[in-house]
Amino acid sequence: MAVPVFEEYEPGDCDCAGCVHRRRALAVTAHPSALGCRRVLVLVTAIGVVLSGAGAGTAAAAGHAPAAARSAPSSDPGPPPTEQGAAGPLHRPSGKPAPGKPVLRTSTRAQIINRAKKWVGAKVPYSMSAYWSDGYRQDCSGYVSMAWNLASNEWTGSLADFGHRIPREDLQPGDILLFHNPADPTKGSHVTIFGGWTDYTHSYYIAYEQTKPHTRKQATPMAYWNHSASYVAYRYKGVVASATTEGSQSPFTPYPGHASFGPGAANKYVTRLREMLIARGAGRFYPDAPGPHWSEADRRATEAFQLAQGWRGAEANGLPGPHTWRLLAKGQGKDIPAEATHGLRAGVPAFPGRDQFQPGRSGEHVTRLGRQLIQRGYGRYYPSGPSPHWSEADRRATAAFQLAQGWRGAEADGYPGPDTWRRLFAAG
Repeated sequence: MAVPVFEEYEPGDCDCAGCVHRRRALAVTAHPSALGCRRVLVLVTAIGVVLSGAGAGTAAAAGHAPAAARSAPSSDPGPPPTEQGAAGPLHRPSGKPAPGKPVLRTSTRAQIINRAKKWVGAKVPYSMSAYWSDGYRQDCSGYVSMAWNLASNEWTGSLADFGHRIPREDLQPGDILLFHNPADPTKGSHVTIFGGWTDYTHSYYIAYEQTKPHTRKQATPMAYWNHSASYVAYRYKGVVASATTEGSQSPFTPYPGHASFGPGAANKYVTRLREMLIARGAGRFYPDAPGPHWSEADRRATEAFQLAQGWRGAEANGLPGPHTWRLLAKGQGKDIPAEATHGLRAGVPAFPGRDQFQPGRSGEHVTRLGRQLIQRGYGRYYPSGPSPHWSEADRRATAAFQLAQGWRGAEADGYPGPDTWRRLFAAG
């Protein structure tokens, strides 16, 4: 007697026209997380060993090949599955769809990055079904929705509606890099928040992202570890240059005076200065959130803004005067370039990495560093010509060069980093 046998199939297991159509339809109409859960039952009539060929024909007529006849999996597993929720209201879903028209709330770049840092500090666990205390879903798109202060939880298929597409070279802190796979959103779709370039090569950037096991901030290759070419840069439509343009929430603050800034200063005006500078492109100077204590990072960020205005000499000393403050507070003047070359010529050799300049290391990079230091006027530290072996002479000469840039403390420790290398080789 014939015994009916039931076999389960994933909608994406088969390459027939019917399954391809169904998979694409689900990507548009269904909750993205449901793609991996729906199953189609196919009835295969098992009549016996003699009639097994007919059974195979019946299965083929139903639009599928029998399990034994399916082709072996490809050696390339393809992009990993990316769980994510659909567009919906804040907090847990209420059964109502998200608003059809994007709702924009204005934010400065500093506010976007500061919101992103809150989840990093809290190490919010990744989840496509859980919601954090602020009402946003704990997946990658919910994280961006939170950082952009959107009125709803979005997903990778809708975030682009809230932004303008921009070239990657124009990226500034608070922009995003988005990869949405419309054919199958659970295959590789992801989004990160751009936090600034790590060095002048623009090959790595600081990425804020929500991923397993929890929110993280780390140096990431442009644009991501995999599927880099598929990521598109977007700028939030509601971003503003300064909090002063957001209405009456942050009225113009008059210049507080020279005594409020410089070594030893600690007050609310230093915090405000940092916020304004980050909003104008100085995010790469600040590894932490804005605070009230004046630091070398404040001086360098202020100097970068002043140089961006075309000022030189005493006008670009890194200390904010009335003119600098007015331009920042009113959102006027030029933003700090993504890579503030300040007139330095191109052709800088790529920085080989900090590990090349440590006790016991030797190589051509150490020799190149020594030659450049001698050429720039720091040859008095070398009793003889530069050597490929890292020495105390190299460290002292490097420290002298760093001190000449106005750097102090850990920034003038005698070990070259990307900034030291760039200035040493690029400055005229």
